[in-house]
Amino acid sequence: MERRRLLEVLVLSLGTGALASSGEPIRQLLDLTLASEDRSTEDWELACVDHLRALRTRPPAQVRDGLLIDLLALQRQLKKADTKDQPDLNRSAAALSLIMANAVTRMGAHSAAVHSWRTAKTAADASGDLHVRLMVRSEEAGCGLYGQRDIATVLTLVDKARELTPGPSSFWHADLAGTRAKALTLLGRHDEAKRELTTFVSYDGADGPATILPTLWCPDQTHFAESWVYAGAGNEAKADEARSNVLAYNGDYQYNANVRLHEALCTVANGGIDQGAQQATALLSSLPSIHRSAMISEVGRMVLRMVPLDQRDRPAVQDLRATLAATTPHATLSQL
Repeated sequence: MERRRLLEVLVLSLGTGALASSGEPIRQLLDLTLASEDRSTEDWELACVDHLRALRTRPPAQVRDGLLIDLLALQRQLKKADTKDQPDLNRSAAALSLIMANAVTRMGAHSAAVHSWRTAKTAADASGDLHVRLMVRSEEAGCGLYGQRDIATVLTLVDKARELTPGPSSFWHADLAGTRAKALTLLGRHDEAKRELTTFVSYDGADGPATILPTLWCPDQTHFAESWVYAGAGNEAKADEARSNVLAYNGDYQYNANVRLHEALCTVANGGIDQGAQQATALLSSLPSIHRSAMISEVGRMVLRMVPLDQRDRPAVQDLRATLAATTPHATLSQL
């Protein structure tokens, strides 16, 4: 019955084109119908790190294809696992579902992402690992900023996650402050945003983000938050410094594109409407198709929303609106 179900998934995937990016995912899915060997905890943890690396460097549809294979295999292993093995397997399920949620967010499939976040939280809670539970909730709130949730909902997600933290002197409390700072910036509450940003960037405690995804947290994340908050407030000098620090790290292609859009945001915030709109349009137009992401497009919309309503009929602003319409990914059901 299990092999038959997996074959049905294969046929459905072929019919919708969901696995059409390469032949490798199809080969792996066929392997699942023929092999039943379980993987060790170490193998699953390595798979999680590999998928995270893929998320940062490859097209999101390709990441989704690979994740689908491993999530099916992990689901099968969880069904028959001993009680003692289930916490570790659930930790892996939470991490893989987190990465899936991020990947489909980049594809513009926000409903699918919300379902993946729910799966990730359920698995994290079943694992009993507080770090994993907070990791998932922190990432969910962060992705919510990119058009997935309204800002009030993001702030609620942050507040609920903070209730699980050991207290204000903990890493995850500080990490959530970074998300709260970005959300407050979007609401124009810049003084509050700066206070939250200070909580985030000044944290130097010992309880680092050691989780099943040890490479999830990178040093450029504090500089990215600084770039977002200072650009939104029109603080050009500090935004420029933060952007330079992010670009020097040479990390996720998405971070690199978005801090350049922060530059355009800051330009518009300081009154340079045409120049800022042109900067954003040039960046969005220059992105290769494999690097187009709904999370990048949403930062482009942040630039657009910064333009005063009575100035949005300017040609440069209209060009930005048209470019966003042409470059924003819109995932359809057949692509998921």
